[in-house]
Amino acid sequence: MSTPSDRRSRRRLATRQAISNTATRLFHERGFDHVTVDEIAAAADVGRMTVFNHFPRKEDMFFDRDEESREILREALRHRDPRLAPIETLRLLAHRLVAERSPIVEFSARSQGFMETIEGSETLKARARAIRDEIAQVVAVALSESAGREPTDPVAHLAAGLLLATWTVALIEGHRTFRQRRGIQRAKATFLAIVDQGSIGIKAAMAGTPYA
Repeated sequence: MSTPSDRRSRRRLATRQAISNTATRLFHERGFDHVTVDEIAAAADVGRMTVFNHFPRKEDMFFDRDEESREILREALRHRDPRLAPIETLRLLAHRLVAERSPIVEFSARSQGFMETIEGSETLKARARAIRDEIAQVVAVALSESAGREPTDPVAHLAAGLLLATWTVALIEGHRTFRQRRGIQRAKATFLAIVDQGSIGIKAAMAGTPYA
């Protein structure tokens, strides 16, 4: 039998998801900057403070998979095969996410709407850049930990920056391929080809370090 705490947790997660789904629908329909928090609360049938209890910033309702992405990267490095270098582990992670049809690397009409909403808002573009920098920090710490080095290791931060730049370009080009050709498989192939090519360069840059 579920405990009261479990039921509360499920209700809280359900409320959070409902708010996020409602907000995303309104953002796609009208544009991020033209939707207010009060309108989201009314459409989701919750109070304004309930929205802020789940999402401190309006942008967080749009980028609601941010923390999931960070945890996937942490877990991949935390539980990597010791026979594989960290950079190769993350390259293989990209292939696994595509094979598993993860929403993080989705190329579809739905994800296209997501990208178009970002492109239509300077606020969302600024938040996307900030998230990229924050994830680079997460990867740098995870890389250094996987190699038994200090979290401030500059080589780990260099590797993380190169990795995030590679994945960012790969995602942008994957979405562009889908937009131009409406081909999911072509978009996936574009994404993975850039990740693979970028990984070759990163491994060369990291030669002689525990990250390659």
